[in-house]
Amino acid sequence: MKKIIFFLLVIGIIATGCSSDETSGETSHASEYPSTENTLDWTIAFGPGGGNDVMAREMIKILEKYDLYEGDIVPENREGGSGAVGWGHVHQNIGDPYQISTTSGSFITTPLQSDPGWDYSDFTHVALMATDDMFFMVSGDSGYETIDEFVDEAKNKTMNIGGIGVANVDRMIVETFGKEAGIDYEYVSFNAEGQLQSALMSGSLDAIVANPSGVIGQIESGEMNALAFSGLEPLADYPDIPTFIEEGYEVNISMPRGVILAGDVDEEVRQWWIDTMKEVAETDEWEEYIQKNYLSENILYGEDFTEYLEETSSTFNNILSDLGVLEE
Repeated sequence: MKKIIFFLLVIGIIATGCSSDETSGETSHASEYPSTENTLDWTIAFGPGGGNDVMAREMIKILEKYDLYEGDIVPENREGGSGAVGWGHVHQNIGDPYQISTTSGSFITTPLQSDPGWDYSDFTHVALMATDDMFFMVSGDSGYETIDEFVDEAKNKTMNIGGIGVANVDRMIVETFGKEAGIDYEYVSFNAEGQLQSALMSGSLDAIVANPSGVIGQIESGEMNALAFSGLEPLADYPDIPTFIEEGYEVNISMPRGVILAGDVDEEVRQWWIDTMKEVAETDEWEEYIQKNYLSENILYGEDFTEYLEETSSTFNNILSDLGVLEE
C-alpha cells in the first residue's frame, strides 16, 4: 500500500513539474515575441496589384524602414475564392503568432455567401487602419448637381444603377440608398471597372457606385460628377462632395482595411501588434498612402476593431439576406 501511495506521489510531482514547464514555456514564448528566428508569413488573400496587395506591401515597407519588425517578413499572394484560400491558410495555422494578413470587404462577405470553414470571428483582430468608401457617380452631362435632384427624378422613373459584383459593397450601397430615398431602381452588375464606366458614359446607366481611386480623373475632367460619398466624413481632398449622411440618407457601407492574426494568438502578441500598428499609422508614409489611394482614415484597435467587424457583418448579412443573394 505504501508503495502505491509513493508511486502516485511521484507521478503527481512529475505531472506538476511538466505543467509548470509548459506554462513557463508559453509565457516565455509570448514575452520574447517577436523572435528573429521565426519568419513572419504575411498572407495577401488576393493577386498582385490589387488594393489588398498594395496595402499589405506598404505596411511591410514601413515596418522594415523603421525597424518596427526585426525579423524576416515574407509576403505571399494566396489568391482564390474571393479571399477564401488566403484567409483559410491563416485560419488553418491557429495559434501561430507568425501568421498575419490584411482585410478587405471580402473578409466579411465571403463567409456570408458560402462556407469556407471560417468567418471574421475566427481570427485575432489587431487594427482597422482605414476604410474604403465609395462615390455615387453620374455622367457630367446628366444635369444632376445634387443627390436630391437625382432622387426627385427617380421618383418618376426607374433608375438603372451599376456596380461591380452581385453581393458586395457596391450592391449594398445601392440597396441601402434606394430604401432610404424610397426610389425604384434596377441594379446592373459588371465584372470590370472599365465596362462600368463606359456604360455610364454611353447613357446605358443613370448612375454608378465607384471607388474614388478609379474615377478621380473623370471627376477632374468633368466627364463625371460625384453626388455623394459613402464614408462618415468627406474625403480630405474633396470636401465639397458630401456624404450620404450629410444629405439626409443613412448610408455608411465601407470595406475594412485592417490587420489580423491567426486565431487564439496570445494576448501579449496581439498587444505587441496593436502598439506596432499605432506606430505605422503615425508615419508620413502611411498618411501619404491614405491620401494617394483616397481612403478614409478610420482607425480602431483590438476590441474596438472586433466590435466594428461584428456590427459590419451583421449589417452586411441583413442587407444581402433581404436581397436574396445568400445561400440557404
